[in-house]
Amino acid sequence: MSGFSTQISDILLTLPAVLWAISFHEFCHGWVAYQLGDPTARDAGRLTLNPLAHFDVVGALMLLLFHFGWAKPVPVDPRYFKDPRRDMLLVSIAGITGNILTAFVVALTIKYIPGPFMAIPALGRVMILMVYVNVGIAVFNLIPIPPLDGSKLIYPFIPRAWMNGWFFLERYGFFVLLLLVATGTLGAIMRPIMYMFLRIILA
Repeated sequence: MSGFSTQISDILLTLPAVLWAISFHEFCHGWVAYQLGDPTARDAGRLTLNPLAHFDVVGALMLLLFHFGWAKPVPVDPRYFKDPRRDMLLVSIAGITGNILTAFVVALTIKYIPGPFMAIPALGRVMILMVYVNVGIAVFNLIPIPPLDGSKLIYPFIPRAWMNGWFFLERYGFFVLLLLVATGTLGAIMRPIMYMFLRIILA
């Protein structure tokens, strides 16, 4: 019973990190797209930190259980961009940058203002989880498999003649991700990258 209670406690303590990570990630996408001239996210009510606007059940469960996952993608219309290839790259990297920035800020807060977190162990645990979950979602989104952000980061380097084929692959990206998760391949790919980021952030 105590083991089950510990698991429930860990999930509850992870929840604030998950809600922030997915909300800020998608907000950053929408905000950068809006700055580049695309009002689609704003008009859809997605330019917000309200987690309910970005919530995806399967993605949130993955974050809670495995510390990597996804939210409901913010809609982006490249037709509004002056340079669609460059601007899609900027929009895609914005979410990852937001998560890494969050991890750095939280880690620095723990390092230089440790008092409250030493006094309240649960709060300290939440802050540590904020670092791990945000690094996890950032690294997960760096994977170049559609529809993750990493797949869009290589858009500027794909020959135009190959773009239709790349868009076709996006239909099957989710199934590829599930296969990688089920076989443990995804974790094996992510772990060394996460450890590298965590060593830098927590140094």
